[in-house]
Amino acid sequence: MTDLAQLSARALARAIRDKKVSSVEATQEAIDRLRACHELTNCIITLEADDALAAARSVDAAIAAGTAAGPLAGVPLAHKDMFDRKGKIASWGAKIRADKPAAADATVIARCRSAGALQIAALHLTEFAYGPTGHNYVLGHARNPWDPTRITGGSSGGTAAAVAYGAIPAGLGSDTGGSLRLPAACCGVTSIKPTWGRISRAGAMPLSPQLDTVGFIARHVEDLALMLGIAAGPDPRDPSAAALPVPDYVARLEEPVRGLRVGVDAKVVGEAHPDVQRMIEDVLAVLGRLGLERSPCAFPDWQTLDHLVQLVQLPDASAAHGAYLRARPDDYGPQVRSRVEVGHFIPAVDHLTALRARGTYLQRTLDDTFKSIDIAILPNLADPLPTIAELDVGGGPKVQAAMGRVVKYTRPINYLGLPTLTLPIPRRGGLPNGIQLIGQPFAEAQLLAIGQAYQREVPPEIARPL
Repeated sequence: MTDLAQLSARALARAIRDKKVSSVEATQEAIDRLRACHELTNCIITLEADDALAAARSVDAAIAAGTAAGPLAGVPLAHKDMFDRKGKIASWGAKIRADKPAAADATVIARCRSAGALQIAALHLTEFAYGPTGHNYVLGHARNPWDPTRITGGSSGGTAAAVAYGAIPAGLGSDTGGSLRLPAACCGVTSIKPTWGRISRAGAMPLSPQLDTVGFIARHVEDLALMLGIAAGPDPRDPSAAALPVPDYVARLEEPVRGLRVGVDAKVVGEAHPDVQRMIEDVLAVLGRLGLERSPCAFPDWQTLDHLVQLVQLPDASAAHGAYLRARPDDYGPQVRSRVEVGHFIPAVDHLTALRARGTYLQRTLDDTFKSIDIAILPNLADPLPTIAELDVGGGPKVQAAMGRVVKYTRPINYLGLPTLTLPIPRRGGLPNGIQLIGQPFAEAQLLAIGQAYQREVPPEIARPL
């Protein structure tokens, strides 16, 4: 119990429940680590130490009385600052934000609270969650805990940095074009982007509702399983939330993975940097030792998928920002403003055509790509971990191409709505990176079982500057 930073949320909850450590002690240590992480990475928007410690004292009293409940009772977490919390105004990473405190918690926040988790801070995000690198021209850029000159990925960069540093075991994020997977890869941790609709988005800041997906970043796959089980399920506040039963993801973590087939689209993977292609081979070697079998596959034309997802995302986001853009254009950072403006020039017929084609392309992917495989593997980043300076393009003419390269392998998966698990590469002393495993709709349990087996071969790490 001497190094709480190493523990998973599940293990820490067990230690608090067994009185090996108090929630107050765990929370104070997490606050101290988060402060240190912020000095390095700029990960905090609002630190809520007093409220968190008061909540921790209440948990400890409940444990002493034998009345504490919830699988995360007393565990300190922190989340991307885009989720409503009763009585608070989420920053959205922007100058523009809600004009009055939220009347109720976002559904996912409420479910974390019901599980007993504490929130110690609201964490950095790209302005309006609209950017894949961690740059924020309003609040300052996020910095990578492995190398502060490198990007964290975005838009959930603060969550990924805090998790990688060991300040918190897990936290909430969102993913519209890669915003869970890219930060997890850049910071060397893991994430789950569930099937679109698996988790309610009620009370979460909308970016592109046709694509937005709520999920988690963690060091330990078992925490992804635990938190997905807590958060998933139908919600009358979000009609798009799936009504399918929620599996016991934790109970299924030890399901056998031997014999599962991993699909490799050689053409699509071959468009990545050679070093990234070698990372894919390193991960495939680990999966091979676990008994998974490599098999060829082919996605529908990748460039077409990427064009279609932009025809959905850009006008969707611009519609959400139309009133603000007309009234307060100068309150946007240059990068987000330029991207919001572009969406107004996409014809409605193109947007609606892309939406109508979505089901066709998903069915084609399931019938053809997944015909002879169980999961597919792709990079998250097309290139080795970039520096902040390399991608500091603001809102200039390079922004669309630069952002497009960063989300090359992530954005089309949002169009398909498929569940995706990010796993870190075997690092061997170098910079972090990660790959994504893509499953069929609602196959999160299978992905998590593979991730659990993988982490026995490639254990979680705590990030410190190299």
